[in-house]
Amino acid sequence: MTQMIGTPSDSDRAAEVRNALVDKLCVTGMITSLEVERAFRAVPRHLFVPEGTSLEVAYNSDDSVAIKWAADGVIISSISAPFIQARMIEQAGLGLGMSVIEIGSSGYNAALLAEIVGPSGRVISVDIDPEVTERARALLEATGYTDRVTVILTDAEDGVAELGDRVDAILVTAGAWDLSPAWLAQLAEDGRIVVPLRMNGITRSIGFRRDGDHLVSTSAEVCGFVPMQGAGAHDERVFLLPDGHGRHVRLRFDANPPQDLDLLDGVLATPRTEVWSEVTIRNGVSFADLHLWFACFLPGFCRLAADEGTDLAAERKSWFPFGTVQDDSFAYPAVRPALDGAGVEFGGRAYGPYGEAAATVLVEQIQAWDRQARGGPAPTFAYWPTGTDRPPAGEGTAALAKTHGLVSISWPVAG
Repeated sequence: MTQMIGTPSDSDRAAEVRNALVDKLCVTGMITSLEVERAFRAVPRHLFVPEGTSLEVAYNSDDSVAIKWAADGVIISSISAPFIQARMIEQAGLGLGMSVIEIGSSGYNAALLAEIVGPSGRVISVDIDPEVTERARALLEATGYTDRVTVILTDAEDGVAELGDRVDAILVTAGAWDLSPAWLAQLAEDGRIVVPLRMNGITRSIGFRRDGDHLVSTSAEVCGFVPMQGAGAHDERVFLLPDGHGRHVRLRFDANPPQDLDLLDGVLATPRTEVWSEVTIRNGVSFADLHLWFACFLPGFCRLAADEGTDLAAERKSWFPFGTVQDDSFAYPAVRPALDGAGVEFGGRAYGPYGEAAATVLVEQIQAWDRQARGGPAPTFAYWPTGTDRPPAGEGTAALAKTHGLVSISWPVAG
């Protein structure tokens, strides 16, 4: 039976469910330090979620919980899933007496940070939304953390004027397209910044540390976050492909969309083409790095979404929401059964006069990933602020330009 928050047995039941969550996070390697484990056992997450949220949802390791929606129903503020909160705090390498800025306030994550840095530490939680900061202050006061966390209403893109000294760590809990120069200016020389960084539409929570005039990654985790608001927001370019029946396939470009997208008008009315790669994978095996590989090296890369009622929507389980635009044609990754039903083969499906060529471009990148990166060391990341000298990129390194700098993504060759 689902237990709802607000019944007389909440306290004991909540402690039981919370400890079960922490046990799972420890077993799965999301929590690796005693300090983070103690914090997750101490802070009552169910007291920070909206009223009426079940304990099972509040303490599900993979569930984020929305706390505010825009008028169109899009979530604009949420409490992140426990697994990624645990990983990001571990990425930050916090300890007793440290100072930390949290960008994006829910109250709960700030309470976790307060537990880890202790009474001698300092936690500053900032958000651009007054409703969010008021809610966070009220919940932190109700749970006994008001003297250990300072909540500030501000656009973090401009830094935290009230800060004074630099901090040991910055945790960004909203999806960021770039790193603000103000963040780096307020980070201690040996400090760390953990940020869910969007790279050509693909997000990773990256733990960075300073290395001279730039940042280098110490860790990276697959994640998804509500996008940054305010001056740090970055809108995608969206192009609609009509299917002739009033429905659309949407192509979403993170930056620098191809020229002459009007060449795709009517493309969904053309015959579909398929090209297959002979690259297979067993069921249940993650291939998230293939998505990042596409974002790095697939020309004309975009994210894909299909309205219900379109042909693509009817086949949703056989393709992935990414694509490539090649002049008047576009292709997207797909799978078909392989390995005697125990796996799938990767391929590309395409529309347009030169759909086969577009699908071939995509398949060549699948094969390159399989040959050069699959099963090898994880990619590493670096951030080069504007004005720094970045060495020439070697083989297997992609460079993505940002407003205030450049991100490089390096793939060690699988041996």
